[in-house]
Amino acid sequence: MTADDPISGQGRPAPGQPLNLAAGAAAPVVPDPEPMRQALVRLNLLYEGERATLTPLSGGIASDIWKVDLPKQTVCIKRALHRLKVKADWFVPIERNLYEWKYYEIAGRAAPGATPGLLAQDREAYLFVMEYLRPDEYPLWKTQLRDGQTDTAFSREVGRRLSMIHAYTAARPTLAAEFPTDAIFYASRMESYLEATAAVHTDLKEPLFALINATMHTKHALVHGDVSPKNILNGPHGPVMLDPECAFYGDPAFDLAFCLNHLLLKCLWNAEARDGFFDCFSALAGAYLRGVDWEPADGIEARTAHLLPGLFLARVDGKSPVEYITREEDKNLVRHTGRQLIEQPVERLAEVAATWRAALKG
Repeated sequence: MTADDPISGQGRPAPGQPLNLAAGAAAPVVPDPEPMRQALVRLNLLYEGERATLTPLSGGIASDIWKVDLPKQTVCIKRALHRLKVKADWFVPIERNLYEWKYYEIAGRAAPGATPGLLAQDREAYLFVMEYLRPDEYPLWKTQLRDGQTDTAFSREVGRRLSMIHAYTAARPTLAAEFPTDAIFYASRMESYLEATAAVHTDLKEPLFALINATMHTKHALVHGDVSPKNILNGPHGPVMLDPECAFYGDPAFDLAFCLNHLLLKCLWNAEARDGFFDCFSALAGAYLRGVDWEPADGIEARTAHLLPGLFLARVDGKSPVEYITREEDKNLVRHTGRQLIEQPVERLAEVAATWRAALKG
């Protein structure tokens, strides 16, 4: 696991400065590393009296995440939060941490190398320990896209690995019983994205709730729930997917739509790279659809094309707007395009991309 820069602030170390802890050492008030140290002892990764260097990492809104330099290895420890770190009141069950671990186990078998290595789990404290992936070796895809690095081969591999995970789990419908997480997914994704957007665009309530209903009642495969460039690392051996905190057994179209949505929105972040973003969109979608073997590819493509505009609109008017769309004229462009595609649905992803490209050209 990796993240952005270490947290800094009053009563905490300055950026880049770790917290050096020995057993029994005093801990700062915020953030408090002592529960992490105790968990490492319980999990037999740290012995009483040994020194561990804990560095809090930023970048996530749903968990406390720490880089931990142990005597013999560097690891990452992640603990779920009940209240997410956003302006709106957004509460989700911390039990999702248990299913995140389970998703990693299953996805790692489906697509070896697509997930970080797991080390230990504390089910009672809702935390787990995994390998630490160095940022210089595993750069964040979101950062690369921001900088205009539009690697279609990498995008294609993201689509391929995602379809591998979906195909593997679609062939194992008994997994549905291992993920009784519909309520977690609903709270994290349907309520905070589509339902919240329907509260703003009241005239779209019926089609948006139809999307919610279709997503919640289509049960085909294990869904990650947050396939976003901020959760994908560009590793030496291909993409590594992080943070499946919303994992549930449902409609795999959600994962595809969620990721493709970001590639479209990035056109407003780096206008000079727009052609590259559209190429990445096509490469990812094409590779994914070629891997669909659990249902007709046309069916999942249509569901994705219907869902994507709802998510598109949600990223300016839902509970979790993207941070890089700040100008009102850009927000209105997203609103206009999203509303158009919700009111006049299309069946193919290329049509979604073409509609957005036309809107950008004015």
